[in-house]
Formats: sequence, structure tokens, C-alpha cells
Amino acid sequence: MAVTIRPATPADAPGIAHIHVTSWRETYAGLIPDDFLDRMTGDDMRARREANWQRTIADHLEDVWIAVQEGRVVAFASAGPPRDHPGHDAELTTLYCLQAAQGHGTGRALLAAVTRAVADRGARNLALWVLDVNPTRQWYARQGAREAGSKTDGPLTEIRMVWDDLSPLLSRLP
Repeated sequence: MAVTIRPATPADAPGIAHIHVTSWRETYAGLIPDDFLDRMTGDDMRARREANWQRTIADHLEDVWIAVQEGRVVAFASAGPPRDHPGHDAELTTLYCLQAAQGHGTGRALLAAVTRAVADRGARNLALWVLDVNPTRQWYARQGAREAGSKTDGPLTEIRMVWDDLSPLLSRLP
């Protein structure tokens, strides 16, 4: 099935919030404490995420792109100013894809869209945080990112992944 990549609109926030919590359930079940996972994927969190995504998109706080297949959102990514990545121009804040939509190049297409968007705004490099237990961590490495530190917050450890120069990444992406 064909997937369309496009900028998100505030009307896409419910679909994005659904992907956000569903991807957490699909990816982290058995990898992080159940009580934490329940808090991050419950109805209250889904509603908070929906409101946050509506505001983020409407106020242009980040570049948000979605993948649509057969009329429904199956993946999304966002990037914007770095929150806590000294020396980096931009941060990939999210990239989530339903398991059923993985393995078809959707993640690479979304990474390309957000990377081009931040590069068009002048970013020369990019960083992100990924949970150490996330199998996607190796996917980022295959896209050319390198590990550059870590942080621990409660039960979770995150690894900083960085692209020191976006040029090679942009030349490899679709």
C-alpha cells in the first residue's frame, strides 16, 4: 500500500496521539516497568498528547510530518530546536511508526522530511534521545548517527544519538 508523507495539520493530532501511545505499547512492553508504561500509554496521556500535538502543530513549535496510508496516520516524526543537546542545531524529538507499517521505508521517508525541514532552516547537525532498550537505536546507527552520551531519569536511560553533519545523511535519504 502506498504511503503519503506530508506536513501535519492540527486536525492530525488525534491520529498522532494514537500512534504515540500505541508505539510505546508495541515497542516497550517487557522492556520498561509496567507501571511506567501504563502511565505513558493510558487514556489520560493520550488526551494530553493530543492537546500537545495540536498546540505544537498550530503554533509551529516543531516541524511535524506524518505518514498516511489508506486515509489514516501510521507514523509521524518531529524536529525542532534542541532542548538539551549543546553544540547541535536541531533535535529529532520524535519518530514513531506502528509495527504494521514498519519495514517499508516509512521511517526513512519521515527522517528525510524532518531533516530537510531543519536543514532548510539552517541546521547543520541533528541530535536525539533514544531509550537504551529501544531496538530502533540500532536503526539510527544504520542511518549514520553515532552515540554521544547518555542520561538517566528514574527507571529510564536514554542515549544521545547525533549526526555531526547533515550532508551525508541528506545524501543517503530518499
